[in-house]
Amino acid sequence: MKIPQLKKKHELKSCHNITWEDNYSWIHQDNILEVLKDSKKLLPEVRKYLEDENHYFSEQMSDTKQIQKILFDEIKGRIKLEDESLPYKDVRYSYWTKTTEKGNYSIKLRKKIETGEIEEIWNGDLEKEKLKTEYFGLGDLEVSYNDKYLAYSLDLKGSEYYTIQIRDIESNKLISEKIENTSGGITFSLDDKYIFYSKLDNNHRPREIFRHEIGTSSKKDLLIFKEESEAFTVGIGLSSDEKYFFITTSDHNTSEQYYFKSDEISPKPKLIDKRKRGIIYSVNSWNDNFYKHTNEDAEDFKIEKSNNIENKNWEIFIPARDEVLIGGLIFLKDWIIRSETSNALSKLILRNPKTNLEEELFFSDEMVIVPGVSLTQRDRNTDTVYLSYSSPKTPGRTYLYNLKTKDKKLVKEQEIPTGHDPNEYIVERLECPSHDGRMVPLTITRHKKTKLDGSAKLLLYGYGSYGSSMSPSFSSTRISLIDRDIIWVTSHIRGGMEKGMKWWKEGKLLNKKNTFEDYIASAKFLIENNYTAKGNIIGMGGSAGGLLMGAVVNQAPDLFLGIIMAVPFVDSLTTNLDHSLPLTVGEFDEFGNAKDKKDHFDYIFSYAPYNNIKKMDYPNILITTSLSDNRVLFDEPAKFTAKLREYKTDNNLLLLKTEMNAGHGGKSGRDGAIEEIAIDYAFALKIAGKLNPLS
Repeated sequence: MKIPQLKKKHELKSCHNITWEDNYSWIHQDNILEVLKDSKKLLPEVRKYLEDENHYFSEQMSDTKQIQKILFDEIKGRIKLEDESLPYKDVRYSYWTKTTEKGNYSIKLRKKIETGEIEEIWNGDLEKEKLKTEYFGLGDLEVSYNDKYLAYSLDLKGSEYYTIQIRDIESNKLISEKIENTSGGITFSLDDKYIFYSKLDNNHRPREIFRHEIGTSSKKDLLIFKEESEAFTVGIGLSSDEKYFFITTSDHNTSEQYYFKSDEISPKPKLIDKRKRGIIYSVNSWNDNFYKHTNEDAEDFKIEKSNNIENKNWEIFIPARDEVLIGGLIFLKDWIIRSETSNALSKLILRNPKTNLEEELFFSDEMVIVPGVSLTQRDRNTDTVYLSYSSPKTPGRTYLYNLKTKDKKLVKEQEIPTGHDPNEYIVERLECPSHDGRMVPLTITRHKKTKLDGSAKLLLYGYGSYGSSMSPSFSSTRISLIDRDIIWVTSHIRGGMEKGMKWWKEGKLLNKKNTFEDYIASAKFLIENNYTAKGNIIGMGGSAGGLLMGAVVNQAPDLFLGIIMAVPFVDSLTTNLDHSLPLTVGEFDEFGNAKDKKDHFDYIFSYAPYNNIKKMDYPNILITTSLSDNRVLFDEPAKFTAKLREYKTDNNLLLLKTEMNAGHGGKSGRDGAIEEIAIDYAFALKIAGKLNPLS
């Protein structure tokens, strides 16, 4: 098949007296948000281009069909298809979910504590079948506090416009009309009379909190809070002691909270602390005290305590420590648990609030683990919790743990039906110096048979944005590559919070290039230390990690054998200049405001992947996107691909695959997700010369 070509239509853009060509800009439609809701509004010639690229992808990947099937079966074979979650005990029922061998979606069950009677209250596969839809995205699934109603939110396009419906569990009948255009989150009132939800504005931003009376028309819903800033988005949740609702409004850098009592008949939210730029805080309540998690005068957060939420004289409860990220609190009657993260490693700290004595909750003698804790029941008058951990080589293990007696019982272990021996794998935690001397943590997972003589292929994964930390947890999918002598490395680059807030700040705004430099330094370090060789690295990242991939492939293409970028944020300058797009204004504190600030414009222009494509050789590249993605519009990777085809001087693979019925997260359902992973991995094996099923 002929290589697809997107038509060029000459267009000059200008800002801050800088002019540049953007000859593929025409594919961005002014009614793009309508297109996300209804793909029939897509321009016919754009649809044809995307379909041509999909056909070309299929042709070029035809030799991977067998390995895709093998990978799919391998990955699915490591999943216990008939499985159940651990139960959560409410007042009258215990709730849990299960999956089945043939199903793609979860089933929610409950058991009446008095009688042991089990009933199925939700079956995702049956719901999808009833709706006769290809895409089925469940946003939220909540049972009311008195066990009477089931509320759920669905997205049937992938565009993240969620519709809420409420069902009487006993009769299985819908009792309210659809509530359209919500962000998906659902919070019940304690009396089962209402739900609270956030509504999306015309730019797909949740900026209003409504209260809906169950059984009435949504036209009568009460607006209880409205955020005026276009940069802030809102959400609502219940306090741990169930005495208050907290409304949080925030962007990526600043937050503000309001509260009202959970039994208020006419909610009138009251402000806790007025927003201050750069200050993030959240308040919870427990045992007649309020706890504030804040970074004010505490870069890596502290926790303050007060017996009066209107009292501004908060006392220190957990002090701040440099480059130790203090997490939130989980409350039990006699215990408080918090998380801490430093140097890309997390731990759980148990505190006795009566004595203020603390201890770390230990799980394993492995150095690199991801610990977790969750409640066993709604009633917090208990000493038992679920404690869990996994590592890059060890599947998840969950214990029923008594905080008082220290008794521990293994109650669930992630079963790998096809077998898995952690002793076959080696996990290392190393650090490498970046361009400015900052030390970047690397989590390395490899098979013990893989030689460290530079001959191995290596997949280097990175993200580095929004303060999101890349957790070194177990992944059953990665084993398919690691077993084939591909070393998997996660680089904990700046832009995340693996080393605290400073780590994030050093990788955003006018420091964003540190993210790319950290990643490139990681690649060079791995080459220098014989984990791999120059030209044997496969870079992988998605969304903002796709921005990373686009930037580094422009900057250092010779390091890479290939690049895999999913829903990549590669036309970052164009998107930043368009303040009407859903995420743009809320991300000014992450990437900058190029339209209004020249220094931001100059900086973004200097690294934006689309704008910095050069006439040179590029490695093999696979780009995947989705037509209904509202976070990274499909036109970004489409433009990027088209321009790459125009400029690149090599004969390496350049493939664009567009899911025509999906959103930012790709295909819905278990099998759909596995299919997409199998494609990515098949591409990696193809360029690595490992298509032989036995290699």
